[in-house]
Amino acid sequence: MADQRIEPILAESVARGATAIPAPVVVVAVRKLGRPRRFGQLLEREHILAAVLLAPTLVILTLFIAYPFVLGIWLAVSDKVVGRPGNFVGLHNFWVNLNDSIFLRAFQNTFVYTFIATILKLVLGMGAALLLNQHFRFKRIVRASMLLPWIVPTVLSTLAWQWMFDATFSVFNWMLMNVGIISQRILWLGDGTLAMGCLITVNVWRGMPFFAITLLAGLQTVNPDLHEAAEIDGANAWQRFWRVTLPLIKPIMLVVVLFSMIATFADFQLIYVLTRGGPYSSTHVFGTYAYEIAMRAAKLGQGASISLTLFPFLLMVIVFQLWYIRRSD
Repeated sequence: MADQRIEPILAESVARGATAIPAPVVVVAVRKLGRPRRFGQLLEREHILAAVLLAPTLVILTLFIAYPFVLGIWLAVSDKVVGRPGNFVGLHNFWVNLNDSIFLRAFQNTFVYTFIATILKLVLGMGAALLLNQHFRFKRIVRASMLLPWIVPTVLSTLAWQWMFDATFSVFNWMLMNVGIISQRILWLGDGTLAMGCLITVNVWRGMPFFAITLLAGLQTVNPDLHEAAEIDGANAWQRFWRVTLPLIKPIMLVVVLFSMIATFADFQLIYVLTRGGPYSSTHVFGTYAYEIAMRAAKLGQGASISLTLFPFLLMVIVFQLWYIRRSD
């Protein structure tokens, strides 16, 4: 191979009129052509190649996740407001939060909103997945249409729900009044309890398809022979689901629940568009209340402390579920 690569160099020298090529020139040519490129040689080492491939990802994570997180921690322990630099105040902002009635209401609303919505999405998503796993006509079209609520932009779909919950133009009020169930319009978003129920309803409507499609993928990995064997042994449909199907899809189900809880804990768009934390701050969660304090009241430090309060709870949820998944394996 080396001789074949040297031949063009020798031919070029002869063409220039050289009758003989000095030995040092041949040696240098052999060394240059026989030696691999330095960068290519470095990439042949696995740890260097891995570092090069991971570098863009690490840069993106640093700029858009690590830096904002560290900045949020600094803001949370400072008295930073818009227009002037902040000073270190330690845990003062968190102490102020504990004595704020709206923050305590937002704390309660966040957990109520997250756990009720997640449970409903899991139950309804599992039911939809079991139905979609059956054989029927146009099942592919039905499966594809299931994703529409999840695909539609959150703000756009929430604006449609806001119209449906409107006190004057509510389609629900119109239906209930025509059926004769109610005699006067219901203020769906004018009462704190009803407004929270509306938020949970919209969140379930939007998030249930994700559960359904993901759990459907898990159901299709279950071997039908296991169900046939259980049926032969006398197990009914519920026993087959509880004893055979559920244990096999439990890892997938726990991962979906984990992602859903994280997204629901940090939900902002849906709540802010539908109620903006009202009426009378009764539907504020961590995200919307932190936005009101940081952006509307210009108290960046106080708003960051409200957002950071969510982090320990999310961390505990993630650690517990990952521990449970590994323990189950």
